[in-house]
Amino acid sequence: MTALLAIDLGTESARVAVYSADGATLGTSQSGYPTAFPHPGRAEQDPEDWWRAVVIATRAALAEAGSPPVAGVAVATTASTVAVLDGAGRPLRPALLWMDSRASAESALTAASAHPVLRYAGGSDAVEWLVPKAMWLARHEPDTYRAAHHITEAVDYLVWRLTGEWTGSRMNAVCKWNYDPRGAGLPDDLYAELGVPDLRDKLPGRIVPVGDPVAPVRASARGELGITGGAVVCAGGIDAHLSLLAVGGARPGRVSVVSGTSTAFVTEIDEPVFPPTVWGPYPDALNAGRWLVEGGQVTSGSVLTWAGEQLLGRPRTELPALIKEAAALPPGAHGLMVLDYFMGNRTPLRDPRLRGAVLGLTLGSRPEEVYRAAVEGVAYGTRQVLESFVEGGVPVDEVFVSGGIRHNPLWLRTTADVLGRPLRLVAEDNLTLRACAVTAAAGSGQAASLTEAAAGFAPRVRIVEPDPAHREALERGYADYRAATEATRTIAHRLSAPDRQPG
Repeated sequence: MTALLAIDLGTESARVAVYSADGATLGTSQSGYPTAFPHPGRAEQDPEDWWRAVVIATRAALAEAGSPPVAGVAVATTASTVAVLDGAGRPLRPALLWMDSRASAESALTAASAHPVLRYAGGSDAVEWLVPKAMWLARHEPDTYRAAHHITEAVDYLVWRLTGEWTGSRMNAVCKWNYDPRGAGLPDDLYAELGVPDLRDKLPGRIVPVGDPVAPVRASARGELGITGGAVVCAGGIDAHLSLLAVGGARPGRVSVVSGTSTAFVTEIDEPVFPPTVWGPYPDALNAGRWLVEGGQVTSGSVLTWAGEQLLGRPRTELPALIKEAAALPPGAHGLMVLDYFMGNRTPLRDPRLRGAVLGLTLGSRPEEVYRAAVEGVAYGTRQVLESFVEGGVPVDEVFVSGGIRHNPLWLRTTADVLGRPLRLVAEDNLTLRACAVTAAAGSGQAASLTEAAAGFAPRVRIVEPDPAHREALERGYADYRAATEATRTIAHRLSAPDRQPG
């Protein structure tokens, strides 16, 4: 029996799973790595730490599975998490994590461009994407930028470690590099306009569609990882975007909401729409002939972690008790409002300089009230994104929810109540790993296509219905959330201004 190897490089750890061709989980493991936050709005990791974690987790997962021969391998990572490497693939500086928002000025420059390819990005590149980050490097660390032979996504770095080939996922290229698969490809004229005319030379030269084979795992990596069998690496991509492959496949009206450290919203549509409140529509990013639409909250589960562990000082082992105390409170009855913009806003506001806030505190405010308000604030942010989809002409009929939210019953319940619609909670822990198995199955010939493989890996779901008794209170809370966002925008911009930040 041959197996499929799925690798998911997340914000805090590398997760690895081994699957049979029919979707059964044979073995899993994970290994963590640190994140440095050298200044406000900045987040960095060491690419060497990623590979060490992948090796540890892969060897453990394969051992648990009984070390079967591997037919296909696929990788998904956060994006844009950008590695800056020399000609031998060694890091020249720490990688810029997806949540790093230092390139806000560079992102604003893309919004001033009239280049036609930007219509596929809602009119500008977000601060998280590779192009603004490359612009920041060229402006602020010019020696490092000039020395860089490779400026690349984390997923492409891992594919290189696995195969020795510098290739780019078409998903990442379309969604994060302004690559136009139906036109000129990489937009050299846009890069030149933005001050990085040589960026093409630093990006992977070969762009591969999701699910297509890249190359076999090279001998050195096979030895490190303990892989046997043919082991063809197949093109993966962005963790949350790939999740559509693990909810039974993409179809109009089906939205995958992956709620963890951040929350990503992805769907595909048959005909493009161009509202400025979404990322996309991205042509051929996942499935050829269709358009991917993305929305997101930069911080969601991370806000709840901050509220519980940092602000309230509760150890992680005590968070279940805090969640239970907060769940016993009536919604919206605490007099508090939390804004979830701790690292800015992805969509629909597209504002990297918004900041989080806790409003309404008194000397009588209790920890469980603060935590309850944080949960509601994150849920309000989720509603804001989905409303922007509908208002922009993107249908939202089925909402599949996965990720860390499934382990927090208050967050899950409150999200359903705030949205006022049923949620399809995915039973599996990690949709990204299952999506990687789908791409590995397609690329290694275990399935005839991504569509066929996705149908075979469709998950079990549980319906979470909203409680109508909570609707009135949460409607008032949502209105206050929108008003508080506008009321604090100017001061948030002032507090996050470049002259208040390190160079």
